[in-house]
Parts: sequence; C-alpha cells; structure tokens
Amino acid sequence: MNIFDQFKRSWAITKKDLSIFYLKGPVVISGLLMPSFLFFAFVLGRKFSPGFLIPGLLGMALFVTVSSIGPVIAPWETRMRTFERLISAPIALWAIILGDIIASLLFGLFITLFIVLVSIVLLGTEIISLALIVGTILAAFCFSSLGLLISAPATDNPSNIMMLSSLIKFPLIFISGIFVPIGEMGSWKIISYISPLTYYTDLARFSVGGTNYFNPAVSLLVLLGFGILFFFFAVKWHQKSLDKRF
Repeated sequence: MNIFDQFKRSWAITKKDLSIFYLKGPVVISGLLMPSFLFFAFVLGRKFSPGFLIPGLLGMALFVTVSSIGPVIAPWETRMRTFERLISAPIALWAIILGDIIASLLFGLFITLFIVLVSIVLLGTEIISLALIVGTILAAFCFSSLGLLISAPATDNPSNIMMLSSLIKFPLIFISGIFVPIGEMGSWKIISYISPLTYYTDLARFSVGGTNYFNPAVSLLVLLGFGILFFFFAVKWHQKSLDKRF
C-alpha cells in the first residue's frame, strides 16, 4: 500500500473524529469553557491593552482547544473496542494518529479564526500576518501531536488521561508568557523555553504589537521541531502500548 492511500485513510479517520468527538463533555469543558473562565478571571478589573490581551487569548485558545480532543480519542475508542478494529484494518498506526492530529488541528484553527475575526471587528486590531498564519498552522500541529502523545498510556478511562493532560497543559500555560511577558520573568524565563506555547504566543505578540522576544523565524523553526518530535514519540509510545490495550 503506497503512502497516498495511507493519507486517504488518515482523512477518513479525521472525518470520523470530527463527527463523533467534538461535542463530548471533556472536550467542551476542558477545551472551551475552562480556558475562557481562566483567561477572563485574570483580565477582569485590570487595564491591559489589546496588544497584550489578544496574543494571550489566541495562544491559550489554540493550545487548549487543539490539545483537548486528542487525549480522549484513544481511551474512548479502546473502551468502545473501535480502536482494536482500526488497528486490524489496512492502515498504518502513524496514519491513524495523523488522522486524529488533523481533526484536532482543524478544530483549533476554527476556534482561533473565530477569535481573530472578533478581534478585528470589535477591537479593530490588525493581527493578520504571514508569520502568524504559518505559525498558527505549525503550532496547531505541534499542540495536537502533544495531545496524541499524552493519550498514549494504555487505558480505557478518559478521565485518567484528562487528569494527566491537565497536569501537563496548565503548567505549560503559566510559563509560556501568556500572563507575564517573557522579558519580565527575570531568571525564571529559561523555563519558558521548554514550552512550545511560548514561541506561538511570542509570534502572536509580534503580529499584534510588533514586540517579540524571539526572532519570528526561530519561533517557527522551534514549533516545527516540537511538532515533529511529539509526533514521532506519539507513534512510538502508542506502538508500545498496543499489547496492553486489548
């Protein structure tokens, strides 16, 4: 079977995920409601410029929404015994994971596009740039791959994976420059380098306000590197956990 057939099967997985998983409770709560409440709890009563708020909201929305679906797909399908049928079908494991990643990516891009349009209409903020467009796609792939990596442990209980997901995602949010700019972190800023969200938030700040800590080209390359790394380890870890799932 050639690689183009595998990509076609990946797209079939994507369409299946889009039709099944987007209205699930954990996705709505952890992917939309929780980050919204967290962000507005931080900004209410404080005077921040759109140049500070919009990049943070973009980064948080993309990161949390994209990584909210991937972690629940594998345990749900393991419980429903559909994952077992997928593995026995003529499709490679990497193609299955890629289909899940694309579904998460599209969901995140839709939410981010909505925020961009609201920002332009209500605030008059000019935030569209080539660097942001490319960075958003790369970041969506990166964050989605991270979500699939988190879902690799062999379990049929989505709550176990969601707990693990929260333990990983929320620390990354707080160290990524969303609430405190990297330049104001002092000696603690070095820990922000381990979060891929740091580089996307910095790209968004560059597009909105022209301020940035990293060179935009560096941020794009780091996001691409993180995405490839997460995808590679997601495939490897899922491969190792297959025998424990069934």
